[in-house]
Amino acid sequence: MTKLSLSAAEHGQEKRITIGKAGAPHGIHGELRIHPLTDFADRFEGLKEVMVGEELLHVESVKYHKHFVLMKFKEYPVREEAARLTGRFLTVPRSEAAPLSEGEYYTFDIIGLEVFRPDGGKMGVVENVLRTGSNDVYVVGSEDGTEILVPALKKVVKEIDVSGGRMVVDMMEED
Repeated sequence: MTKLSLSAAEHGQEKRITIGKAGAPHGIHGELRIHPLTDFADRFEGLKEVMVGEELLHVESVKYHKHFVLMKFKEYPVREEAARLTGRFLTVPRSEAAPLSEGEYYTFDIIGLEVFRPDGGKMGVVENVLRTGSNDVYVVGSEDGTEILVPALKKVVKEIDVSGGRMVVDMMEED
């Protein structure tokens, strides 16, 4: 469903999700252009703190400008200091992910799932999710190195068990 991805960094025991990437400074007062990496750009409004790279920062202000989010951090009050954050990813705890409706999943929850046929035979592992506009497509890497494209449609994807790490798909041709 979204472009969020799991961060490799874990702080404490809780996994983190990436919500944006710091771009160039904006103006002279320490604001940074943030490239949102989420479908929920309004999620930045309520942020009080965020990890930027390996550093916990406190959010002083959030504004929206064109397709960027302009953020200012208390720890970086001037442009030259804020510029050091350019290129770093912004992460929040997994528990702060925006809620989804039933039957919707985050991309980072889908990637890595083992994919099985209804008879229990393993097809491979989801390696990527393509966003086509009409529906997502799961890219499944098989053990023989080929890729299987699975349309994310209810008539094809019969079960998604994120906690169990598996997905069941029926790729049978319709008559």
